[in-house]
Amino acid sequence: MAVVSSKIFEEGKAAKAMGRPDSANPYEAGSQESLDWLEGYTADEPEPSAAGPDED
Repeated sequence: MAVVSSKIFEEGKAAKAMGRPDSANPYEAGSQESLDWLEGYTADEPEPSAAGPDED
């Protein structure tokens, strides 16, 4: 996903670093700002795999 606002992306990263929940997103759900904030918040998480978790 393309981030439009690096400032808002960094706000999301900072919120996670401070231990705030993702519900602390101050932007309107569905807005580009909300998406940018969530991209920052989840930046350190691995990308989900379309194949799903490894099975043994």
